[in-house]
Amino acid sequence: MNKKTLALIGIILIPVTVATAATLLFLYPYNPTQPPKSDDTGWSEEGTQEVIDANNQFALELYTELSKNGKENIFYSPYSIFAALGMTYEGAKGETKDEIKSVFHFPEDSILRPNFAKIYNDINKNEEDYELRTGNALWVQKDYPFLEDYINIVEKYYGGKASNLDFVKETEKSRQTINSFIEEQTNGKIKDLIPKGVLDYLTRLVLTNAIYFKGTWQWEFNPKDTEEIDFKITPTDIVKVPMMYMKPEKAKFNYADLEDLQIIELPYKGEKISMLILLPKDNLEDIQPLTIEKLKEWKSQMKKETLDEIYLPKFEFDTKYFMKEILSDMGMPTAFGMDADFSGMDGTKSLYIKEVIHQAYVKVDEKGTEAAAATGVVMNFTSLMPKNVFRVDHPFIFIIQQNDTGNILFLGKVNDPTK
Repeated sequence: MNKKTLALIGIILIPVTVATAATLLFLYPYNPTQPPKSDDTGWSEEGTQEVIDANNQFALELYTELSKNGKENIFYSPYSIFAALGMTYEGAKGETKDEIKSVFHFPEDSILRPNFAKIYNDINKNEEDYELRTGNALWVQKDYPFLEDYINIVEKYYGGKASNLDFVKETEKSRQTINSFIEEQTNGKIKDLIPKGVLDYLTRLVLTNAIYFKGTWQWEFNPKDTEEIDFKITPTDIVKVPMMYMKPEKAKFNYADLEDLQIIELPYKGEKISMLILLPKDNLEDIQPLTIEKLKEWKSQMKKETLDEIYLPKFEFDTKYFMKEILSDMGMPTAFGMDADFSGMDGTKSLYIKEVIHQAYVKVDEKGTEAAAATGVVMNFTSLMPKNVFRVDHPFIFIIQQNDTGNILFLGKVNDPTK
């Protein structure tokens, strides 16, 4: 191949690459790493605290549910789930709305909307010391008539801009677009949020939230001090883990040594974000029940103290939860059934939640922490035709009988009508 041919290929390929990237960006509701602002007009300190309390209450109640599954690692972003279901809640009516409100402890709309917007905007403030951002999006079937009021409310208070996709004719392409957007929002940490088979030709709306954090410790651990040390999963199940070590000389930490546990706050640079660690005295038992009241009580007893030594294992893992059953068990089953009422979205009762998917990632090392999470709420159409339809599109049994006596003359089963 001569140089002239190679140059020609280069000229042809470059526009194709640019065009592909431009097409993908065009499908996105906004630049994944630059989420839009929301309207927090009318927010108050009391209102934001009410919304934060609701999120925290849900966070600990969800922990109780997830901890029932044994000794598996748990990690999730309650904020991400709270945000995604908040946008969903805005379109709910009647019993469906009441159940979602009960599970997430949402305050009245006049409090929830401006104060959620304030919390969202505060998360998205550009900080020099750490990276923290969150973004919401609506992925709507391009020809489905969603109510303009619903779309406007979600965009105004949640920053959730809408983007048109074609779930009916381009299901897989739509799935890949959503997943690519989430991946970019989370710096590549959350991949394939929506698995194959979740979206189908009945999907009309997918609501997504993503949140990403990367921060360095205010007082970093020295990698040279990290050693392999025993970690007791159970009295008989002991594993070696890379254990970070610090001997603080000048640093003081918020800390409390209580009857049942030790609690410490490890700040990140900027001192606006921190990691709170609860360590039971009996290191083989979980803290149960973990409630808002208990957490507030423990935190109130923390004081600035100098510690002699700090040990913390390095860890990195990810989690994925399909939350339909979990949220149903927590008190909102109607949203997932055919009796769901999301008429605030489209003016009908034709939509229901097919699945809520949550995926999270965390890495903790000597330098700091990187964490990301995303939530997707997949909403399907309940019926594309009248309810009284008899559709023989799978194997069936048939009987030929005498009508006056019911005497069966012939009986058969059709597995394949073409044979």
